[in-house]
Amino acid sequence: MDYHIKGTIAQYVSLGPDRGETIWASNGSLVSYSKGISWKLAIPGGLSGAVRRSLSGEGISLTQISATAPQQEVKLSANSPGHIIPWTLENSAVITTRGSFLAAWGEVDISVTVARRAGAAFFGGAGLFLQRIQGTGTVLVHGHGDLEERMLKPGEQLLVSTGNLAAFGADIDYDIEAVGSVRKFFFAGEGLFMTRVSGPGKVILQSLKPMSVVKAG
Repeated sequence: MDYHIKGTIAQYVSLGPDRGETIWASNGSLVSYSKGISWKLAIPGGLSGAVRRSLSGEGISLTQISATAPQQEVKLSANSPGHIIPWTLENSAVITTRGSFLAAWGEVDISVTVARRAGAAFFGGAGLFLQRIQGTGTVLVHGHGDLEERMLKPGEQLLVSTGNLAAFGADIDYDIEAVGSVRKFFFAGEGLFMTRVSGPGKVILQSLKPMSVVKAG
């Protein structure tokens, strides 16, 4: 499927689905579409995943977009300042944190997974339930502010501030690490914990924290 990422401050994507092609998109992301596009709300994986999806903060359903005629056009946006980066799936999986999933297409399976470690779930900012997209296809990740893509070698570690982790490969191990004192917590604004991600695998960092994380901190 042809697609073009446009914009500078608040990027959006223009996609060109052909007849029979389907796109999964986050709710509220539709900007415009041509006449041969139809869409509906659908639950990936059916009702069995509805409860977990509601707990993930991504909403129970996603928007399922289908082209009913050739050479159609649909534009999507995350409705917040930031950038979009494509993640190509090759029989692999990506984990997206709350609010970072924009769209996906191809032979993809979208589900919700439970964080491996309770500490990272409650203090790392990513949450207990995370969205997992696997299969073969393309995922569009939206990040607040600017994005940085990092490839971590086996055993390589990176400490990430709460809210600055947008997405990561399913092989990445993540946990929390205490890095500060009570004084740092109250006066430096960095909190008592950082998220520790360990390779091998890819991580996407966002330069701005989502407003929900800023308010919680």
